[in-house]
Amino acid sequence: MLRFAQFGAGRIGAIHAANLAAMPNAQLLHIVDVNAAAAKTLADRHGARVATVAEVFADRNVDAVIIASSTDTHADLAIAAARAGKAIFCEKPIDLSLKRVDACLAAVKKAKVPMFVGFNRRFDPSFSSLHARIGRGDIGNVEQVIISSRDPGLPPISYLKVSGGQLRDMTIHDFDMARWLLGEEPHELFAYGSCLVDPAVKAIGDTDSVMIVMKTPSGRLCHINNCRRASYGYDQRLEVHGSKGRLMAGNRTATTVELADASAVTGDKPLYFFLERYADAYRAELSAFVDAVESRKPMPVGAEDGRQAIVLAEAAVKSLKTGRPVKL
Repeated sequence: MLRFAQFGAGRIGAIHAANLAAMPNAQLLHIVDVNAAAAKTLADRHGARVATVAEVFADRNVDAVIIASSTDTHADLAIAAARAGKAIFCEKPIDLSLKRVDACLAAVKKAKVPMFVGFNRRFDPSFSSLHARIGRGDIGNVEQVIISSRDPGLPPISYLKVSGGQLRDMTIHDFDMARWLLGEEPHELFAYGSCLVDPAVKAIGDTDSVMIVMKTPSGRLCHINNCRRASYGYDQRLEVHGSKGRLMAGNRTATTVELADASAVTGDKPLYFFLERYADAYRAELSAFVDAVESRKPMPVGAEDGRQAIVLAEAAVKSLKTGRPVKL
């Protein structure tokens, strides 16, 4: 039985707590959040208790922590968890600063504790199947990866102001997927960005629409396209082209029912947002973390994966500012 404390009682925290409570080989002991009411509500729901940061790290019964609090707390909590000898499940990104990420990774390495970074899309059933089939050689050598990721609507401007920008906040998932699917680290990157959804985004120095092209040392290519608005729902698609064929993973819909009549063939729109779209992935990633800790196996998505995604995000920010390709 792996015993947990969780930091964060918000939207993501509620997902992780519910998934943890449903696992037979895990137990949620503590919830920590600056919002006392939210912490109590979530703790009461799952038979845990509200605790402070200090209480969590002093409790020898806590084997592991889930860090699902605000991004600016991730690195400090992960460092404290490492020093306390707790296994770490940390939501992405580890931090918005590469310097802070490196300080965190140094502490984790020194403490020799396992650390998992929550790139949940790797655990989506369709995406993980696609990745496995690449590994089996179904399409030969990977040549091109195309990642489309579009949100159903713009988040509040107040959120965007502290998010670190679209490339660090939204595209970070796609940078991780690109590395995972390409099978090689990109060594050159070029980014375009625009404000097409709301001029208020430009006013805070951010973008709401981006396209990134990356190239690996062997010549493999990846194209990422992101937009903060998709009128038809949450658009999440992958295409991988290889020397012997192509693999695709499309959107998920509420049903597979289609209506065909004289005017058109129609079906359901994609699921509305990430909570619905990646429900299976959130369950699977937490299960994978628990299994890896219990079996003392390497983390399927480790701290270095979290760092490399930030490296790509920083390169994309630089390319956007300079209008030039960036060598990695």
